[in-house]
Amino acid sequence: MLKEKTILITGGTGSFGHTFVPLTLARYNPERLIILSRDEMKQWEMSKLYGNDSRVRFFIGDVRDKDRLYRALDGVDYVVHAAATKIVPTAEYNPFECVKTNIIGAMNLIDACIDQGVKRVVALSTDKASSPINLYGATKLASDKLFVAGNSYSGAHGTKFAVVRYGNVMGSRGSVIPFFMSLRNEGELPITDTRMTRFMISLEQGVELVWHAFDDMVGGEIYVKKIPSMKVTDLAQVIAPQARHKIIGIRPGEKLHEQMIGAEDSFYTYEYPEHYKILPAINGWCDTPERIKDGRKVPEGFTYSSDQNPDWMSPEALLAWIEDNSGKIGRV
Repeated sequence: MLKEKTILITGGTGSFGHTFVPLTLARYNPERLIILSRDEMKQWEMSKLYGNDSRVRFFIGDVRDKDRLYRALDGVDYVVHAAATKIVPTAEYNPFECVKTNIIGAMNLIDACIDQGVKRVVALSTDKASSPINLYGATKLASDKLFVAGNSYSGAHGTKFAVVRYGNVMGSRGSVIPFFMSLRNEGELPITDTRMTRFMISLEQGVELVWHAFDDMVGGEIYVKKIPSMKVTDLAQVIAPQARHKIIGIRPGEKLHEQMIGAEDSFYTYEYPEHYKILPAINGWCDTPERIKDGRKVPEGFTYSSDQNPDWMSPEALLAWIEDNSGKIGRV
């Protein structure tokens, strides 16, 4: 589907973009892959990785700026929306800025994609959008709803929108693995709560879920990857076996456990071998065979959360992953 097409990724200089770009270039050989972001230094550093590859273009812009989006999307076939204000405490203390990027930015992108005739759009979401308790999660829930409803607005333009949702990305900049690794020689690691659990997904798995969404989507679906969980205390033990654990309490807006599908979504959720799919409740789209395909309806009241997950990552598996990815942990 993506072969010899023009693809744009918003927020493309972040962790996801650094994995999506090389993997997509290698697998699909698109005609152009445009990286849109507002950080010129990140673009400068990232551009060094691709030398004179004529397929890769860099475009400075902000999803808050609709006029700039119209220019960036000229001739684009497919869009991955990765731009977001996503650090939970930062969003709690800077709510207006978070809303401008995550909600207003989503509205701008939806309008621009429809008007510019983009074929398909996949927006990246987060576990925090399911039953949100923090501002970041609330803005991403609003964003998810906007992208789902965008399918009603595209009309004759035919632009299709879908969402992918996943939890803690292993090794990404600012996440728990590089944070613990930076402190492992200090003799003490800060633990918010000994009961805390997190989903564990690699960036490569995240990219594959986006590829699948592009191929499978009819419009309005939310895709949730099946991934393992791990207790934060077990993660800390793997990274720094000798370190003491200092309990510091849960930070503002933080959850004990990650949730990607809430009980309220169970009425519209279907299970597949490697993922779940939440179908849109609006317009009767949750009952359409072309969206359901070979899915199996989950039981009423079903939830998918990191503490009740049947699949758990072993300490040995995490250690092996760290050893295999040591050169890029926390870099992007």
